[in-house]
This record gives sequence, structure tokens and C-alpha cells, in this order.
Amino acid sequence: MEAAPLRAQLKAQLANRALIYLEAYDALAAELGAEKAEEVLKRAIYKRGTAVGEAFKRFGPADLVGLRDAFIGGLPGGPDFFKPEVKRCDAGKLEIQFHDCPLKSAWVAAGVPDEKLATLCRIAGIIDNGTFEAAGFAIENRTWTPGKEGCCNLHITPGSTA
Repeated sequence: MEAAPLRAQLKAQLANRALIYLEAYDALAAELGAEKAEEVLKRAIYKRGTAVGEAFKRFGPADLVGLRDAFIGGLPGGPDFFKPEVKRCDAGKLEIQFHDCPLKSAWVAAGVPDEKLATLCRIAGIIDNGTFEAAGFAIENRTWTPGKEGCCNLHITPGSTA
């Protein structure tokens, strides 16, 4: 199969994942309230992130250059889908600003209002916390908020055992 149809299928699958998150959030919020729904989904997605983080353990707790190359090199769809910009990469910090996100784009296309969009971004973004913490790094993920351009802004630093 040619690359273009595969890329379109991958983008569709990422959008499907986003819409599953939306449906799960709505169902849980109806049963448990919005705050508890966010908490439950974040726990589950964080846990999935810890499994993903196993692939990056060889870089922890302080090889930020190796982590950058492996992480960005392994993004679904390559750099075109998430449009990562490495703003800093040195011994003290790896900062990656994402300028696009197929999940956020799917929520916007579905008409999700800004405040709920910010909640869904926090929920989905927690996968990065699980990933990098499991690999031995510290992370602050500044997810999208209303009025802000782009998507997640990751601030990754060496882990406590560095």
C-alpha cells in the first residue's frame, strides 16, 4: 500500500482515539461528575503511558538527546502530524512544543467547546507524564488552554537518580 493512504488511515485512527476519549469522558462525567471522570481517565491513560515509557528507559534518567531523537523519531505519522518544535535540548532540559495534534483537531472538528477541549487535552496529555516518568525523567506537560496556540508543551528534565 502507498504511503498516502496509510497516513490517511493512521490520521483517521488517531481521530477515532480522540472521539473514544470524548465518549468515555462524557459517559463517565454523566455518571460520576466531570472532576471524577477526568481523574479516572487520567489514571488509565497515565498507566498506558508507563507501558509506552519502557521503550525509553535506556535513556533515563539523563540522556535527553537520545530521548529526543527516539521520541520524535517514533511519533505516529512522523513530524507532520504533531509538528514538534524542539525549543531546547541540553543536559538540563528537553522542551518540545507541539504545533498540531490529530486528537485536538478531531475534537475541534466535533465542535467541542474550549473549556471541555482543555479538559480533554489534559486527559490525553497525561500519557506523556506516564511515558517519561516511567523512563526515569521528570516532566511538566503544559497542555493546551483557551487562547493558546498549538498543543502540548513538554518540559522534560533528568530524573531524580541523575
